[in-house]
Amino acid sequence: MSVEQQINELRQLLNLYNHKYYVENAPVVSDYEFDSLLRQLQDLERDNPQFNDPNSPTKRVGSDLTNSFRSVEHSFAMLSLSNTYSLDELREWVERTEREVGQVEYMCELKFDGTAISLTYENGRLLRAVTRGDGTRGDDVTENVRTIRSIPLVLTGDGYPDFFEIRGEIFMPYSSFDRLNAEREAAGEQLFANPRNAAAGTLKQQQSQVVAKRGLDCTLYQLAGDHLPFESHAESLDAARRWGFKVSDCSQLCCSIEEINEYINHWDTARKEMPFATDGIVIKVNRYSDRRKLGTTSKAPKWAVAYKFKAEQALTRLIKVTYQVGRTGAITPVANLEPVLLAGTTVKRATLHNADQIAALDLREGDMVYVEKGGEIIPKITGVELSERKADSEPLKYIDTCPECGSKLVRYEGEAKHYCPNQSGCRPQILGRIIHFIRRKAMNIESLGEETIELLFENSLISNIADLYDLKAAQLSVLPRLGEKSADNIIQSIENSKLTPFHRVLFALGIRFVGETTAKYLAAHFRSLDAVMAASREELIEAEEVGEKIADAIIDYFADEKNILIIERLRAAGLQFEAEERVAASERLAGLAFVISGSFADHSRDELKALIEAHGGKNLAAVSANTSYLLAGDKIGPAKLQKANKLGVKIISEQEFVEMIGGDTILSQEQSQPAESTDNNITQQESDTKNEAKANAPENSEVATSNAPTAIQGSLF
Repeated sequence: MSVEQQINELRQLLNLYNHKYYVENAPVVSDYEFDSLLRQLQDLERDNPQFNDPNSPTKRVGSDLTNSFRSVEHSFAMLSLSNTYSLDELREWVERTEREVGQVEYMCELKFDGTAISLTYENGRLLRAVTRGDGTRGDDVTENVRTIRSIPLVLTGDGYPDFFEIRGEIFMPYSSFDRLNAEREAAGEQLFANPRNAAAGTLKQQQSQVVAKRGLDCTLYQLAGDHLPFESHAESLDAARRWGFKVSDCSQLCCSIEEINEYINHWDTARKEMPFATDGIVIKVNRYSDRRKLGTTSKAPKWAVAYKFKAEQALTRLIKVTYQVGRTGAITPVANLEPVLLAGTTVKRATLHNADQIAALDLREGDMVYVEKGGEIIPKITGVELSERKADSEPLKYIDTCPECGSKLVRYEGEAKHYCPNQSGCRPQILGRIIHFIRRKAMNIESLGEETIELLFENSLISNIADLYDLKAAQLSVLPRLGEKSADNIIQSIENSKLTPFHRVLFALGIRFVGETTAKYLAAHFRSLDAVMAASREELIEAEEVGEKIADAIIDYFADEKNILIIERLRAAGLQFEAEERVAASERLAGLAFVISGSFADHSRDELKALIEAHGGKNLAAVSANTSYLLAGDKIGPAKLQKANKLGVKIISEQEFVEMIGGDTILSQEQSQPAESTDNNITQQESDTKNEAKANAPENSEVATSNAPTAIQGSLF
């Protein structure tokens, strides 16, 4: 293969990996593999400048921009950092640096595994918070960042510039991550892969209430601004601490490669005791005068480098692959391993996700496999030691029937997992739906737990969620471990659940892909279960956060006659199938009908609909002669715009609408149901998972100022 062919193939491969990582939220290689390929391409391009291409991946900074937030240009660009995985390479970088500028002080810092943020302060008050984006522009996430308690809204002390930026990393501590995943698992929602993904996905939430409850944290490590009154990075960090910023105490000034190595060796072990994830060390030249001499390339500063820790890995035997069935029928293969100590815990099992992953790894029972902790948290199999494979081993055949009920498995178009379609006859699905129904965030039937649900099922007292409302205390009191008092408490809890608000009832039904947040949006949009059931596919998609996949799942659910019978029994039992009426804030919009289209800077569509109704107006789904105004945002639907122009319907902006209601955009909790969102769900793969992938970036970002280049850490591929 010619050099030109090698370069072109590497470019195509890296572009594919970038797309998988940032756009599809489906990374297919590790950070180490990606960096190795990128380094190969850099070497080839350096040695063969005749094949230079300005669109090469080596010249590109990946983007995490979305259409959900206002795009803001960075005052000081956030570039990437060069990486090294070798102490020898790090020594070469130090020697090269000192050849150029002489004796150097280095600031060594922990590389926090989160998502980069740039905070702008004006006159000591937080003005703006912007994500890294493409390094030049990022997304304005100020409202979400305001909920992070470790970020000061007003600075303390004095001496800070009138206007400056400070960069840092927003991350999710292990305690918050464990709690969040436990809640998602209990609700039957997809788990986050690691704290970095969870932090990134949370930061891009549409509702700041969700962010506030997820327990994000932030550490700051770099000032950026014109004419900063400091001569060194260390001096600027000391000042930042005085002003009230949370700056890591783990940083250390080093004067030689030996001291740097000691710092790395210490934290390679000590980091495992930290309450948050770290994945490396950032080494920066301390004095700004030295940084200016060293300068930057088009992609990264020459005065900083990131040393990446290698993931802790263990070799153990794959004993057997078993299969679990979830409440939605999703089949999850599980690797059962010979117990092995890894990152301080004994690992016996690892999730294999789906058939494609098994095939990609060519796993076979009896293989010796390499196990890592993904994101330092979740065990995963990363490879097979082929030299120890038995000669008579056979490729693993993925099951084609349900391990619980024997039904033929199906794989829906666009889905990675296989599913058991026998919803009404597969034991784990039946129990899973009932357990989901009683959860705190669903019907909150406090006196029932998983063991009691299984007990009731095994004694043929329940086979679906509607059966709960036919139970009698006398039936329960005779069961093992219950008794009269427990039976009475259960019956009372079931009775109390009849007061559960409609949006939680909708979530409790367990419709595939309809998690807690989507249920709230649906309830706010349609106001009753009958309206949801009667809605067409197109009408369902009109609701906030409802895409085609979710709409199809809703239609399929209500097309099942067995589900309709359960719904009617729940209705007869007295469950809330309608949203509470909102209390009017005013009559400013009385007699006016609005159609909303597009995306908006300050409100979601359902928040705008809530405001319209709160002020006496009416929401319409489509433009007609009865429409008073078309409230238009960005990317307005062309058909609605064309029809509005044809009918002479007045088109107004978000700001004009706010002026119509007198600037009053504050609603009570009852009036603004869509804003109650507390957590994301499996349906938010169109939001949460997309965002977490886009900031899934493992590398650091850097910033350089015009007169005092300064470093910035962050997330970037």
